Amino acid sequence: MEHYTSPEDALSDLKKKGYDADLNTDSFCLYCSDLDLRLNPGAYHVDEAYTFEEPSHPQNNEVVYAISSCTGVKGTLVDANDADPNWKKDSHVPDRE
Repeated sequence: MEHYTSPEDALSDLKKKGYDADLNTDSFCLYCSDLDLRLNPGAYHVDEAYTFEEPSHPQNNEVVYAISSCTGVKGTLVDANDADPNWKKDSHVPDRE
């Protein structure tokens, strides 16, 4: 697994690796507005996860996830401070501890 210095670096490198779709949380699924695609738990896998903490504010975490779907779509999701933890239920999110 790579070691990135910032979320921007991670997103840039993951895009080069084919993670093109911009994913967002939507209730209990992930959504890509560009593709009008909803991914329910079980329809995607979290391939990689990178946590970034602001040293002066450790409670301000940002996590970049590299996600692949069962249909071959690959994308990224940026989750700030576990803003919407519901999407991770049954989605095989790796432990970030």
